[in-house]
Amino acid sequence: MKTHKIAVVAGDGIGPEVVAEGLRVLDACSDKFGFAVELLELPYGTEHWLATEEIFPDDAFENVKTCDAILLGAIGDPRAPIGLIERGIIGKLRWDLDLWVNLRPIKLLDEKFCPLKGKGVDDIDMIIVRENTEDAYVQKPQFENKGTKDEVAQQAMLYTYKGTERIIRYAFEVAAGRPRKHLTLIDKANAVRAQDLYSRVFADVAKEFPQVTTGHLYVDAACMRMIESPESIDVAVTTNLFGDIVTDLGAMLQGGMGVAASANLRPGQVSLFESVHGSFPQAAGKNIANPIATINAVAMMLDYLGEDAASAAVSGAVASLLTSGRIRSLEVGEHGTDEIGKMIAAELSLQ
Repeated sequence: MKTHKIAVVAGDGIGPEVVAEGLRVLDACSDKFGFAVELLELPYGTEHWLATEEIFPDDAFENVKTCDAILLGAIGDPRAPIGLIERGIIGKLRWDLDLWVNLRPIKLLDEKFCPLKGKGVDDIDMIIVRENTEDAYVQKPQFENKGTKDEVAQQAMLYTYKGTERIIRYAFEVAAGRPRKHLTLIDKANAVRAQDLYSRVFADVAKEFPQVTTGHLYVDAACMRMIESPESIDVAVTTNLFGDIVTDLGAMLQGGMGVAASANLRPGQVSLFESVHGSFPQAAGKNIANPIATINAVAMMLDYLGEDAASAAVSGAVASLLTSGRIRSLEVGEHGTDEIGKMIAAELSLQ
């Protein structure tokens, strides 16, 4: 029996509750599809930092490197300085493990969940490939004359050929595996001239994928296109900063942050899977948070681990419950957190 070693960081707020339901579904899959799971459960988050002043110690981080995948809950708590725990956990995992692909599928399962008038399941089925280790997020901020009226703050947008080429190539490979075989570059190279690197590399790599048609949108136009005609986007590749923005827009098209999941990948190495919503501390411990995003992240993790049948079954169970109306709404509090987890685990037996 194959064993997958999974590091689990449940994190802050609703993180432990939604992760518990993700693990419930993972356990159901292991029973049904005949693989074993070994969990490395790590306590890191704001509560742990408040108690110990530890964020993510080096020995624990080294243990994570021995795992096959990481399941992350949610990070963020107003009791900690802004960005301290987020960068110390999420940032450390992404950057120190060189998880250079952020993969965000955006797929509508039922038109009743879409806020766009007249758009249905055939119109919203895209994948955003976001570069995950460069751009402004990774650079240190610089302040001059801080706290005065002469203050100047800056944080560089930095791109490398290596980082740009590998994410664009990965996106072409994703597009080549899709029925439509179309890839759109999203940048702002007309105003942020450093992003001309993306334009040039995109054109060069495109020559190696003659089966993939290509397009280009500036990021503001891309946001408009995602609302006006989302069906025009199949796969898109973009920078770290812009990818963070357009993927959350995309999440709303598929039903909201409560169903949106992402993968942070270093292909062939330990990689991270997470829901994309926040920690929602106001809802912590109330059993009202929607765990579907985390369960969708488990489906992505299973696919990455080679458990294709299990991944498809989880996705199928979620789709069946949403389209049949048995999960009545994606609104907070419509169903209990554990209620949804139990429903999806039970539905797996029918997939």
